[in-house]
Amino acid sequence: MSRDFKPSGHKHKKQFGQNFLNNGRIIDRIVAAIRPQAQDHLVEIGPGEAALTEPLIEVVERMDIIEIDNDLIAPLKIRFAAKPAFRLHHTDALSFDYASLLDDDRPLRVVGNLPYNISSPLLFQLLNYAESIQDMHFMLQKEVVDRLCSEPGNKSYGRLSVMIQYACQTEYLFTVGPENFNPPPKVDSAIVRLLPYKEKPYQADDEQTFADIVKQSFSLKRKTLRNNLKGWMSAEQIEACDIDPGCRAETLEVAEFVKLANHYAHLKSAAS
Repeated sequence: MSRDFKPSGHKHKKQFGQNFLNNGRIIDRIVAAIRPQAQDHLVEIGPGEAALTEPLIEVVERMDIIEIDNDLIAPLKIRFAAKPAFRLHHTDALSFDYASLLDDDRPLRVVGNLPYNISSPLLFQLLNYAESIQDMHFMLQKEVVDRLCSEPGNKSYGRLSVMIQYACQTEYLFTVGPENFNPPPKVDSAIVRLLPYKEKPYQADDEQTFADIVKQSFSLKRKTLRNNLKGWMSAEQIEACDIDPGCRAETLEVAEFVKLANHYAHLKSAAS
């Protein structure tokens, strides 16, 4: 049975990309996907009007909430300060040190309805803490979730797809229409589950080199690897990885990017 959710009178701010859930049935479905357990240490990014906070904080032992909007801090304290699990951090999620929350052996479970305007940089930020994260459940613009879960050869496959899939298993859960938000966004949203690998299927020898190679490979759309990696690797060096230098980055598997990065790191080390 869906909970009765009543939005507050908060004035939504465009600079924070605020579109708050207002459908109790959707909220219940998201909570069911997260499957919170009593012993969990949850981290919620951008609670807004606390549509997800309220059902989650009743279950878990620890819930750290990250909110940047000054006007939402007092209402959150009033509603949840008496809850033993409640910890509030009035800060920017993009610059927050998530490792500072780790004070026992429990990994973090991260959730949130992420603002569209910071979703990609925030995902890259969270990858820095992947070893300390059990899972992530996010509401994002559907187009972003499509990119996260896309396979090579698809139009939506790109740098974000490769970087996230290198570190995490991705699962597209379900779509959420604009009518379930206040104010309604102009696009569909979707829920994604990200599970950081305990052991990556393909390990880069140097992860910064891997990130650089991926970024450079996608630097110019519709250009081949030969063109995008010019000055980094020759056509012959790309071929040495059993990869056609005439193909485009969007056709490569994650494993092939790892192979390119490891070969480049080897060449660079040998030359020094």
